[in-house]
Amino acid sequence: MRRPRRDSVSRAPRPTEGATCAGPGESCRGALAGKNSPPFLGCPSGSPSPNSMLRVLLSAQASAARLPGLLLLPPVQTCCLGPSKCRDQPPGGGPHAGPVQGLQRLLEQARSPGELLRWLSQNPTKVRAHHYPVALRRLGQLLKSRPQPPPVEQATLQDLSQLIIQNCSSFDIYTIHVCLHLAVLLGFPSDGPLVCALEQERKFRLPPKPPPSLQPVLRGGQRLEAALSCPHFLRHPQQHLIRSLAEARPEELTPHVMVLLAQHLARHRLREPQLLEAIAHFLVLQEAQLNSKVVQKLVLPFGRLNYLPLEQQFMPCLERILAREAGLAPLATVNILMSLCQLRCLPFRALHFVFSPGFINHISGTPHALIVQRYLSLLDTAVELELPGYRGPRLPRRQQVPIFPQPLITDRARCKYSHKDIVAEGLRQLLGEENYRQDLTVPPGYCTDFLLCVSSSGAVLPVRTQDPFLPYPPRSCPCNQATSQPSTQDPAQRVVLMLRERWHFCRDGRVLLGSRALRERHLGLMGYQLLPLPFEELESQRGLPQLKSYLRQKLQALGLCWGPEGG
Repeated sequence: MRRPRRDSVSRAPRPTEGATCAGPGESCRGALAGKNSPPFLGCPSGSPSPNSMLRVLLSAQASAARLPGLLLLPPVQTCCLGPSKCRDQPPGGGPHAGPVQGLQRLLEQARSPGELLRWLSQNPTKVRAHHYPVALRRLGQLLKSRPQPPPVEQATLQDLSQLIIQNCSSFDIYTIHVCLHLAVLLGFPSDGPLVCALEQERKFRLPPKPPPSLQPVLRGGQRLEAALSCPHFLRHPQQHLIRSLAEARPEELTPHVMVLLAQHLARHRLREPQLLEAIAHFLVLQEAQLNSKVVQKLVLPFGRLNYLPLEQQFMPCLERILAREAGLAPLATVNILMSLCQLRCLPFRALHFVFSPGFINHISGTPHALIVQRYLSLLDTAVELELPGYRGPRLPRRQQVPIFPQPLITDRARCKYSHKDIVAEGLRQLLGEENYRQDLTVPPGYCTDFLLCVSSSGAVLPVRTQDPFLPYPPRSCPCNQATSQPSTQDPAQRVVLMLRERWHFCRDGRVLLGSRALRERHLGLMGYQLLPLPFEELESQRGLPQLKSYLRQKLQALGLCWGPEGG
């Protein structure tokens, strides 16, 4: 059942409701609450009624909607504009949360520039940053609302400008933009104090521009570090830029800069003699300040790029550093020796230390024990094959591990660009599957591309009927030779077809990388007959028939013969 409707009872207006105050110094006038009455701000008793608060909120939203793209008002902060007995309210509102919006409405309804200024100047603790754009906007409306706008005193404009100048340091970037735009529209001079102060604050708020990656005014070391730290330069090496930076004196450079340069040269296979000599000279000059962890990074490009510097003190300097730092950083010590092994410059004193039982026992329990054992195995192979005069300790047989039990990382990463598959297919059709082995690892751990067993008469033999491995260590070591004939009494020869891909060489040159040259040198010293297949010759073959003809010519040049094609 519907409840009977009661008669609405009209209440008498409160004595203070609808009163407005134009600011301190002006008389308050009472009026009944109406749609156009501003909210109460100045009287000491009572609080704004719900209806007046709603009108304030609606007025604030409407005024913001009238300035699309020009005035961006921040969220209204909770503040009390009433008498001192009002207490701070928690965020989110409260019985006194509307006076800040009420002040905004009073600014929007000001009837003269003088009244507008009084609201701002006489209520300094109640004015927020977003009130100033509202005041400037209202000032423009007052000047344009009448056909003959009332004259505005210069003192009033100057006082308003001073208020904004004094408080613009607390403005956010959006309020500063709005004030600048309105000041220009109102005719404030562009070189006046108001516009200059706002423009200065705007520039102060802007984030600083990042410096260019390479400044011509920078000195050599700073310019080199800036260039090498640029991501674009790291992805796209430019040799002519590196050559121009090589003129910097090494005394101006820091270890960090030189490490960046060394890593860049090694990563991009840039065999630049001028820069490599600069690194070697820096290493000699800064010997006392460098530890082995930095030195291992500085000598990396020399071994990888197969470049022995002309600096006379390069090797004596490294020997002194190894003698001083060998026991402090085992992995760094072995890394330095690996680079020197590729250059065929192993110092005997350092080998005595790394092959000593104390050093081997020390690294056995470390996290990098496996990689150190692999490097020590390679160093022991180099001693066996290339240093007949060495009489110091050696790596025990039980400690030796395969050096490179699988293809190198660069070969696996670029397998889709390699010629290995098409060469394998050419050999299969030419010799038959049983007459060659692919990716066979031979002692002491070198991976071969293709291996053939050949009789003393030159006939290609089936691999299954022969032992594809030559004994290691060889019975007689033909040292000081890059390649050699087999040093065993086995009548069958082992021929290794070596693919020389484009990435096996230094960039824009015909020098093999240090790891590739070391492998070919050791295989030759162990008795394997090497047959290189350069990438230029492989790339010139058009199709499988031409490749088979090319392989036939290569094998016949060695005096090899075989049965019908395909075995």
